[in-house]
Amino acid sequence: MRAPVVALVGRPNVGKSTLFNRVMGQRLAIVEDLPGTTRDRIAADVTWDDHVVTLVDTGGLEIHPNASLTQQVQEQVEAAIAEADVIVFVVDARDGVVTADQEVADVLRRSGKPVVLAANKADNPQRELQAVEFYAYGLGEPVPISAHHGTGIGDLFDRVLALAPAAPPPTAVDEEQAREAEEAVVDIAIVGRPNVGKSALMNAILGEERVIVSPLPGTTRDAIDTTFQWRDQPLVLIDTAGMRRRGRITGGIEYYSVLRSVRAIQRADVALLVLDATEGVTAQDTHVAGYIQDEAKGLVVVANKWDLVPQPDTEHFTRLVREHLKFIPNAPIVFTSATLGRGVEPVLAAAVAVYQERAKRVGTGTLNQILAEALAAHSPPSKKGRQLKIYYATQVAVHPPTFVFFVNDRELVHFSYQRYLENRLRAALGFVGTPVRMFFRSSHTRND
Repeated sequence: MRAPVVALVGRPNVGKSTLFNRVMGQRLAIVEDLPGTTRDRIAADVTWDDHVVTLVDTGGLEIHPNASLTQQVQEQVEAAIAEADVIVFVVDARDGVVTADQEVADVLRRSGKPVVLAANKADNPQRELQAVEFYAYGLGEPVPISAHHGTGIGDLFDRVLALAPAAPPPTAVDEEQAREAEEAVVDIAIVGRPNVGKSALMNAILGEERVIVSPLPGTTRDAIDTTFQWRDQPLVLIDTAGMRRRGRITGGIEYYSVLRSVRAIQRADVALLVLDATEGVTAQDTHVAGYIQDEAKGLVVVANKWDLVPQPDTEHFTRLVREHLKFIPNAPIVFTSATLGRGVEPVLAAAVAVYQERAKRVGTGTLNQILAEALAAHSPPSKKGRQLKIYYATQVAVHPPTFVFFVNDRELVHFSYQRYLENRLRAALGFVGTPVRMFFRSSHTRND
């Protein structure tokens, strides 16, 4: 049985994301003193008093949106309300009773969902007393809280848990099944520089407007996880904010957006590097690929907006990608048009295939046969009169595939010979789209 869903709802800039971060105990949502900072809805599980709930942060709810982006934010909030078991209506105790909140309260009453009224920013005794004004909304007793200072949160969640449907306690079998299910899930991060179509690709994959799509650069600011099934394979898609070059990252919202994108890559098994095919491969694209390489994650290159390329030539574009991403030589390249829904299935197929390559294990006998053939074809180099000797190799890990080579002196290993051995491994075993880690360990069990 799923955990109860608790949605934080309210007009812009009342402190929903601050409350979300306070309850989660970490800075998951971006907090900035600007209205409308949160746009997509963000969900995460949290345990409170031995009860697990799924907490959902949402964008500011405006009853009469007058811009297309604001309209999309409202649609996301309405979707969160529809999915919620309990709604926490967050208001600003400093503002008192306002018409905009009254309109939101009317919407929530019509939803028929249990609602807990949280009077946020009640950070002194006077504001706590003034919170009684919010009885006027007809949603019951308001709970005065200060998300910033952490006061009143326990009282708030006591009310939430009293209204939430109870989930049965997990059994040992349930926990084992949960572990197996988690191990089977492929985490896929959708990354790239701003405005290349990452959110459009995610919506095309899911077949719904799960995240907001706008022609404005920087629309997505948080990393958002969405779980779904594809050909009986459970996947988690992580949509992220656009990533700029390290030297061009400004402070505030953009800094935290990029930080979350990097963390999304760290959590992922495979990253989809989305390129704007009309612009080729830019320096920023190369830098984003560098983040993926640094974290040793699987990679699929997605050439998006292919329908807008005047004279599309897949072979030419492939050569262009290989030239710019020499440090990731064998990543699959998929050509898509996210807005038209073209090429979506091949993207997922490539991502799952790369995941499987990352999970590949090689028997020691097979591995050392490949090593022997490589040594016979190209002898190890010498340095200052001493020749490198490689005794044997073994695979010690997957995700990514990791190998240890036992040698007479690891100081004799030149990077060019290491690259040669890697190429021989790839030629024999594949490892398409994934880095291969190789470590050389000096062995004193044999004579030079």
